[in-house]
Amino acid sequence: MATDLSSFPRIQLGQWPSPLQVCPRLSERLGPGVLVKRDDVGLIGVGGNKLRKLEFLLGAAVRDGAERVVTFGAVQTNHGRLTAAACARLGLACDLVLTRSVPREGEAYERSGNILLDRVYGATVHVLDTDEQAEVRHQELLAAHGKTVSIPVGGSTGVGALGYVQAVAELIGQFGDTGLWPSRLVAPLASAGTAAGLITGAAAFGWEIDIDLIAVSRPVDAAREVLRPLVAETAALLDIAPPSLDRVRITDRTLGLGYGQPTDDVWRAIALFGSTEAITLEPVYSGKTAAGLVSLVSDGSIGADETVLFLHTGGLPGLFAYTPEATAALAL
Repeated sequence: MATDLSSFPRIQLGQWPSPLQVCPRLSERLGPGVLVKRDDVGLIGVGGNKLRKLEFLLGAAVRDGAERVVTFGAVQTNHGRLTAAACARLGLACDLVLTRSVPREGEAYERSGNILLDRVYGATVHVLDTDEQAEVRHQELLAAHGKTVSIPVGGSTGVGALGYVQAVAELIGQFGDTGLWPSRLVAPLASAGTAAGLITGAAAFGWEIDIDLIAVSRPVDAAREVLRPLVAETAALLDIAPPSLDRVRITDRTLGLGYGQPTDDVWRAIALFGSTEAITLEPVYSGKTAAGLVSLVSDGSIGADETVLFLHTGGLPGLFAYTPEATAALAL
């Protein structure tokens, strides 16, 4: 079993292990004990979970002689921002093909946050209206440039998910050092690479834990259909059987109107984490996941006697893209 991952090319982009933060004030407010895995902290690109995926994705790309990277996402994609930052660090050209897939507009959303940093990190940014237009631009870029590698939305492939298999090994080491073993893991579910890596890593390393995945971009059934094949693909890379999802629960209770569209509960959760622990969340991923955690505690799905590990996936720049809405919501 290749659980040491040594056979896979990898370029270190983050500073590992990322902190494991005990949160007494947040725990007192919520009931369960809360630990936060701070994958929002990083040396490059303002940090975030995509760095773990990119270590393996760009490791393979550099091994294969790539000189240019093309990837995709919404206007405020965290993955695009971190791909641009990683490419700058490695001396690779980067094209970000972005679509206006979230029904938002205005100066803050279209010019600040992640898209501003995309340009700071030297990426060439292509903003298009539809997925069809994005694919046309993708093919044009492939035809115009040699030695180009394409990375899908979120970096969510089996290779990318290896980053969170590695994160499981890191967490197990941290739990052993501190003696704090959570009974439950709460994490976001979007393009599913992070979740697939966590689930497969837990199986590979024998970590028995209940997992709550908060669907932040699509309803439960659709989210599960995205997750399953990625779990199987990641397991195949490790030469293990696809793990059971029996201990995995998916909820879309904080999805709201869809991807990138926060609810009032999301803003309340952002305020809760900020005012108790000075942990900054954003409204697309971590804020929705935190709102999901609060909801699961409120209805008794997570008991007050449990210890919960909350995976903070980053996304800080995206908060500023929602400045008008955030200002109004947080004033309530």
